[in-house]
Amino acid sequence: MKTEVRLAITRRLTFAGGHSFGPSGPYERLVGRAEFALDPEDPTNRNVVDLDKAPRNGRGLVEFAADLDILKPVALDRGNSRILYDVCNRGNRTALTGFNVAPPALDPSTLAHAGNGFLLRQGYTVVWSGWQGDLLPLEGLLTADLPEALVNGRRLQGRVRQEFVVDQEGIYSLPLSGSPTARCQESVDLDTSHAVFTRREREADPRQPLSPNEWAFAQAEKDPRTGQVKVTSFPSHCYVKAGIRPGWIYELIYDTAGSPVTGLGPVGIRDLLSVLRHEAWDAAGEPNPLAGFVEKVYGYGASLSARALRQFVYDGYNRDPLGRRVFDAVYPHLSGSGRLFANVRFAQIGRFPRQHEEHQWPSERYPFAYSAVPDPFTGKVDSVLKDPPSDPLVVHTHTSSEYWQRHASLGHTDPRTGDDLGIPGTVRMFFIAGAQHGGALAPLEDVGQQSPNTMTTSPFLRASLVLMDRWASEGKAPPSSRLPRRGDETLAAPEAVLACFPRVPGVRLPTAPSHLPRYDYGPEFDDGLVTEHPPKAPPGQEYPVQVPQVDADGNEIAGLRSPEIETPVGTHTGWNLRKAGFAEGELYSLTGSFIPFARTRAEREATGDPRLSIEERYRTHAGYVRAVARATERLVAEGLLLQEDADRYVEAAMKRNPLDRAVPLRPLLLGQT
Repeated sequence: MKTEVRLAITRRLTFAGGHSFGPSGPYERLVGRAEFALDPEDPTNRNVVDLDKAPRNGRGLVEFAADLDILKPVALDRGNSRILYDVCNRGNRTALTGFNVAPPALDPSTLAHAGNGFLLRQGYTVVWSGWQGDLLPLEGLLTADLPEALVNGRRLQGRVRQEFVVDQEGIYSLPLSGSPTARCQESVDLDTSHAVFTRREREADPRQPLSPNEWAFAQAEKDPRTGQVKVTSFPSHCYVKAGIRPGWIYELIYDTAGSPVTGLGPVGIRDLLSVLRHEAWDAAGEPNPLAGFVEKVYGYGASLSARALRQFVYDGYNRDPLGRRVFDAVYPHLSGSGRLFANVRFAQIGRFPRQHEEHQWPSERYPFAYSAVPDPFTGKVDSVLKDPPSDPLVVHTHTSSEYWQRHASLGHTDPRTGDDLGIPGTVRMFFIAGAQHGGALAPLEDVGQQSPNTMTTSPFLRASLVLMDRWASEGKAPPSSRLPRRGDETLAAPEAVLACFPRVPGVRLPTAPSHLPRYDYGPEFDDGLVTEHPPKAPPGQEYPVQVPQVDADGNEIAGLRSPEIETPVGTHTGWNLRKAGFAEGELYSLTGSFIPFARTRAEREATGDPRLSIEERYRTHAGYVRAVARATERLVAEGLLLQEDADRYVEAAMKRNPLDRAVPLRPLLLGQT
């Protein structure tokens, strides 16, 4: 039985003041809700944890709802008949930012929110919907209203673990979710005797318990005039009387009650897209606003949303209840080797592991790769893709940060030996060399030892989407995957790569990337319940993590090398280290580094920098521009860069003379155009 879906469109809004986007013409937004009534006995929904505990209506169906936002050409026959479903990241829209270089917006409506207009000029209908059931319904965020699991009308109770790292002084309390936009799993009471609260400076350090009189379930507010701290008891917050030390890891284990059925979120994506693609009418008899104009459906997700896409496919949701394929192709960007830890009791969807922060979080677990390979510790044989009739085509991109912090090498190497795996013919994986996780976005806090790496990834995203569309529409396969490979020594053990990194004065190197032990989360983990807090790491069970090899400049050799890597003015890395006072020496979240070259040979020799200066590389500004132009020409010829972006690179190089001392040395910052 297919899910009943009602499209409750409440607002029709003109987008960008009626601006016409080339052949696609003007766009409009349809805003409202998608309302679902799902058969809990349908075997296509069997993956959903605690679905049997969700309340049912009078017809035995489980009801839930999600925010809905559709950005479409006013005249659909002028579009390209393709839906690009943008998997929201913590309720936020990401496609316009990633592809169009538009500013992040909670209510995209103006011409500025269209950025460079790429997706709209291409004719895409962009669809967003809420799916995260652990988000607060804050204005502008797209959320899902999911039912809570109950047993005999009573809320589920259990033990949960939270982790906090702050990078500012003067913080005394935090919501238990660690985020102002996520729902808190409240303590069952204000008594701290059932809780365990610890702190440690570094991930590998022993946990130091906080005594009951050092903290409370409470919220603290500091009066900026008097400096006095007002403390109010709250089961949704934790308060540390001495203040939370910047950079330190705080871990709280306690009893909570209440668990929404978060596994329904991806089911809603499946069933919404099935209706938009195939049905003329919704379950209430209202017309489908896209009926007759959808030939292909593509999924895009960045970071958390990329992991959601991989999990969606892994869980079998790319086949709707009637057996029809949902996504023709998916584009996970920045997922590393991970999937999503969401279909679980007491889910905390936004958390994810890094070397320092939330390291033991179970978002990255076997299987990692798109091709089948045995797990070295269980012998199980599994893969992300495992249902050829319904599996989509996959274009997957990631950056250097994913190798250092998110174990990306496991996505294309054997977890038993570290050897290269074959990439399935329906998959293309592209490594964007020298880029950090967030592309041109700099971190909010200045915690890193080096300047952040703001090299943009958007040009490669645009080219990859064009390649994916041609593949799905015309059968024209993209260029082969571009990855660092162990076979040609462009992928290597971390210590071998660090040994090759140039010894630049003032630059401290990491000791290692984030390791990945096979953690034990308890005997009910596969059924969606974590019972081991904190998890244990069985001795000798650690997956081999490798990182891309670098050249004499410290820039990575393999992958898609942008003009900023082919014609560099500095070293770009996917790692940055925390500075003194913030857990010094630990990897700083997903931030990379930019380490500029000396401008002249004399400057280089005076500082002892082993990397050639800009003057020695290009001699003149014109020489630099020619080098950038040659790099773009090679990428365009391979279909890996669009001509419009090649022109942007060359124009940016012409405007910036890196030999001029008045010009700051930094990446070309194409993300700003």
